[in-house]
Amino acid sequence: MKIMAINAGSSTLKWKLFEMPEKKTIASGMIDRLGTPKSIFKLKYNGQKIEREEAIKSNDIAVLSILDALKDMNIIEKFSDIVAFGHRVVAGGEYFKKSEIITNANLEKIEELAEYAPLHNKIEAYYIDVFKKLVPKAIQVAVFDTSFFVDIPETNYLYSIDLEDYKKYHVRRYGAHGTSHRYIAQRLNEIVDGGIEDKNVIVLHLGSGASISAIKNGKAFDISMGFTPLTGIMMSSRSGDIDFSVVSYLMKKLGLSDISDMIDIFNHKSGLLGISGVSPDMRDIEAVEDTNERAELALQMYRNRILKFIGSYTAEMGGLDVIAFTAGVGENSAEVREDIMSGLGYMGLKIDKENNKVRGSEIKISTDDSKVAAYTIPTNEELMIAQDTYGFAKLLN
Repeated sequence: MKIMAINAGSSTLKWKLFEMPEKKTIASGMIDRLGTPKSIFKLKYNGQKIEREEAIKSNDIAVLSILDALKDMNIIEKFSDIVAFGHRVVAGGEYFKKSEIITNANLEKIEELAEYAPLHNKIEAYYIDVFKKLVPKAIQVAVFDTSFFVDIPETNYLYSIDLEDYKKYHVRRYGAHGTSHRYIAQRLNEIVDGGIEDKNVIVLHLGSGASISAIKNGKAFDISMGFTPLTGIMMSSRSGDIDFSVVSYLMKKLGLSDISDMIDIFNHKSGLLGISGVSPDMRDIEAVEDTNERAELALQMYRNRILKFIGSYTAEMGGLDVIAFTAGVGENSAEVREDIMSGLGYMGLKIDKENNKVRGSEIKISTDDSKVAAYTIPTNEELMIAQDTYGFAKLLN
C-alpha cells in the first residue's frame, strides 16, 4: 500500500512515499524556494538523485510537479496508486488530541486553528485541499505536532494568567515538534534495556527550530515550546523565552507600531543569528568560534539555555535515566552534544567520546557505566506520519 507523507511550509514542500506496512521508503524529495522563478525540485529514487531549477509559481503546480514526476519515472502508474496522504499539521489545539481523517469539518477547524500557528496551518490546510482535489479517492489524514503534548499535566501546560482567560481562549502551552518527540520516544522504548515505561527521559530536538521535552513513564510530561513555537530555548533565529516587557520597550526604541514586526524580529533575527551576527546555521558558527567572540558567546548561551531546561525537567521528574539528541544539530554536531553532556557530569553521565563522533546515526553515546544513558537518534517524522495514516487506510480499504 503506497502512502505519502507531506510536510509543507510556506516556501518548501517535503514528502516521502512509503510502501506500508513494510515501512519502506520508495521515493522522497522536496521543493525549495517555492513561488520563485528559481524553485529547486529534488527527488530521490532507487539510488538516483534528481535536482533541477524551475519556475514553480504556486502550491497547486508544486503538487502536480511531484505527482507527475512519480508517473514519469514509473514509480506510480496513476495518481490513485497512492492510497492515502498523511499531512503534518502544526497546531491541533485542544480540539485534536490524535491524528484524524480529514473531513470538511476537520479541514475548517484546521484553518480556524491558524490563530495558533499562522505561518503553518493555513498553508497546510491549502495543500490538503489541493491533494483532495487531485486524488479524490485517496484518504487524507492530519497528524498534529501538538497532539503528543495535549495531555501533559495542567501544572505544566497552564500559564499563570487569569484561569478564565484560559477557559475562554485556550491560552496554554501546546508545544511543537511533537511528531519528532513521539518518534524518538518510540525508538527509545525499543532500544533502551527494559524500555522507557518506568523511566524519566529528556529528548533534545535541536534543529533550526529547537525544543526539549520531558517524558515520564512513557508519556509526555513537559515541553519547552509554549503557545507558539517561538518560546523555549534559544534557536537558530528565534529568541526563545523572553521577558514580554521587552516587546513594548523595543517597539518604542525601534519606532515600531505593529506588533507583528516585533514578533518577526524575535522569529527571524534573534537566537544564534542575533547573538553571533554570523549565521543562523550552527555549522557556520562552530567554524569561526575560535576567532569570533560573538560566535563563541552564542554557543555558550545555547548550551546554557539547554542545560537550564534539562536541570528543571530533571527536578520536575525526580531524576533522569535517559537523554536523546535528534534533528539537524542534535544528530550531527558532536561538539554541541559533548558540551551539553559535559555539563551533566554531576548526574553521573559519562561520554563515550568515540561513539559521539558519529554523525546522523542511531548510537549510544554514553559509556556502559554511565548513570544516565545518552543516545543520538535520527528523527523520522515522515515515518510517524505514514504509520498513523496507514492505520486509517488499513481500516477503510
